[in-house]
Amino acid sequence: MPAVSMTVNGKAVTADVDPRTLLVQLLRENLRLTGTHVGCDTSQCGACVVHVDGRAVKACTLFAWQAEGASVLTIEGLADGQQLHPMQEAFRDNHGLQCGFCTPGMIMTAVDIVNRKGHALDEKTIRHELEGNICRCTGYHNIVKAIDAGAKAMAAGGVRQAAE
Repeated sequence: MPAVSMTVNGKAVTADVDPRTLLVQLLRENLRLTGTHVGCDTSQCGACVVHVDGRAVKACTLFAWQAEGASVLTIEGLADGQQLHPMQEAFRDNHGLQCGFCTPGMIMTAVDIVNRKGHALDEKTIRHELEGNICRCTGYHNIVKAIDAGAKAMAAGGVRQAAE
């Protein structure tokens, strides 16, 4: 089996993987980073969103070898130790979750939205940008509210660009 090396949440990792191993499988099964979820197996739900070299990607759409040499950030690496990332706090404070299954992917997507679109987001932009993420429990109202609050908190707090 070929070895693949990358940086995950700021730590160098190397793993021997079958060439058919998806990035989401490497993260969950080899590295035990189970915050990245597998929801649909068809890349439509967004539960598996992580950042690869600073861009949000669905980890079920990449083979692990395609991330060779890349910097990967998962939901586990978003917080700074015990201090939650402002977007994580915003989801908690604004009840932007229900069962929580989609939440890691939603949060990783939300951080990417802010990084690409800036801190002043309107509801239409947030909803449009979330089109690749599915929540089966909520009506998205509190998710949109949480992303808006998180974007503002990221602007106010001078958030570090996490390990990307």
